[in-house]
Amino acid sequence: MRHRSKTVKLQRDKAHREALLRNLASSLIEHRQIRTTLGKAKALRPFVEKLVTLGKKNTLHSRRRALSLLGSNQLAQRSVKVLFDDIATASADRQGGYTRIIKLGQRRSDSAPMALIEFVDIAVPAGDAEEES
Repeated sequence: MRHRSKTVKLQRDKAHREALLRNLASSLIEHRQIRTTLGKAKALRPFVEKLVTLGKKNTLHSRRRALSLLGSNQLAQRSVKVLFDDIATASADRQGGYTRIIKLGQRRSDSAPMALIEFVDIAVPAGDAEEES
C-alpha cells in the first residue's frame, strides 16, 4: 500500500535527492525560473512553496529554518536574502500556489519530458532562464 508515502525519490538516495532539491531551489530563487525535467519540477514545487511560506513569516527563526533547508553555503545565504526580501514580499497576498509548472515537451536527446517552473507573482527578466537537467 502507498499510504502516506508521498516522497518522490527521483531514483536517488536520500542525500543525493536532498542536495538536488537544495540546488534546484537555490537556482529557482536566484533566476526566478528554471528549465528542468517534469519529475524534478514536480518534486521541487512543494519544497519551494514551503520556503516561500517561511519567507512570508519574516522572523529570525524562519530565516534560520530556511538556511537549514537550503544549506549553509554562500549561494544559500544569497538565496535566503532574495527569498525574504523580494519573493516573499511579492507573494504576500497569495495564500498558496506560488509556483507554476509549464510543460515544454520532450528533450531531443533522450525524450525526457521537460518543464519550466517559475514563480507566479515575479516578473522574469528576458533571457534569464537557466538550463538544468
